[in-house]
Amino acid sequence: MRVAVTGGGGFLGSHLCEALLRRGDSVVCLDNFSTGDPENIAHLMSDPAFEFHHADVSVSVEVAGRVDAVAHLASPASPPDYLRQPLETLAVGSRGTENALRLAMRHDARFILASTSEIYGDPLVHPQEEAYWGNVNSIGPRSVYDEAKRYAEAVSAAYRRTHGVDVGIARIFNTYGPRMRPHDGRVVSSFITQALTGEPLTVYGDGKQTRSFCYVDDLVRGLVALLDSSEMGPFNLGNPVERTVTELAEIVLEMTGSTSAVKYHPLPVDDPVRRRPVINRARDVLGWEPEIDITEGLRRTVAYFGSRPERLGASAAAIRGGQDETVPLATPAPAPAPQTIPGPATATAGVTSGSSVSGS
Repeated sequence: MRVAVTGGGGFLGSHLCEALLRRGDSVVCLDNFSTGDPENIAHLMSDPAFEFHHADVSVSVEVAGRVDAVAHLASPASPPDYLRQPLETLAVGSRGTENALRLAMRHDARFILASTSEIYGDPLVHPQEEAYWGNVNSIGPRSVYDEAKRYAEAVSAAYRRTHGVDVGIARIFNTYGPRMRPHDGRVVSSFITQALTGEPLTVYGDGKQTRSFCYVDDLVRGLVALLDSSEMGPFNLGNPVERTVTELAEIVLEMTGSTSAVKYHPLPVDDPVRRRPVINRARDVLGWEPEIDITEGLRRTVAYFGSRPERLGASAAAIRGGQDETVPLATPAPAPAPQTIPGPATATAGVTSGSSVSGS
């Protein structure tokens, strides 16, 4: 199979390219490195089955020759990135997604969209299953990412209904592992960078907010399973084990042997209080679930970060200098009580079936 991967030079994209090559597929990687890194794919460049195109998918997505599948992963994905590039984030979620869909349509190819758990916003339903429609502030600072992905899902579903494009949608929850950038602003990369350089670990809010952390190898297996299916979903892809941010900080400090302090900062605007996926649909339909626990995943990630000391110093300074500027802060308010507010079952069935027209 020949697969076009947009955003293939990024954290997730490079791991997906590698996994596809490892099983014998050919890969066409498209990236402009706005948030990716050429180092992520340097080891793939000599592979005759790997082809790289420097391209801005918001402008066009052109691939010569046969294309059997398109994996659309291109987008800034961490808050500092999409807050620094708000219009670019909206463009890649809208025009970029449509360009990738048109490529798939021209080649009668399978198309998978890397959507995100940000679809659910600051959820009023816990844990989150795919039938939940979300609680998103459409004009808040995070909306440039949230709404870009919501639009990307909408246009993908419309192309399936209108043009019969074989669409699949993955809603990706917090993922971590080697090739994360030390300064990308995600909690795992920030904590590891700070612990290894002796900087205080930055915790926003009181640290009781929760996340569910999935190791990158597990997440990529889910993307490949979705690529190989004809299912639309959407499918939650993530680890259903929920941990507080404070718990994560304690694990990182213990694993690294760091004596770093923990420093608290105000909670950013619209930062989700609780986040945990229901993955029953992925288990039942795709035969997928995570296998690598957080201890092993963090061990591998810490080893990767530790092997690049030259990057850690500069990244630690960048993180330290941007704590109060990179992410707009929220006015403290009590968290809403969890409620059960699923979307109508009839609407959900209409989205997930492929009869009428397919994952942060």
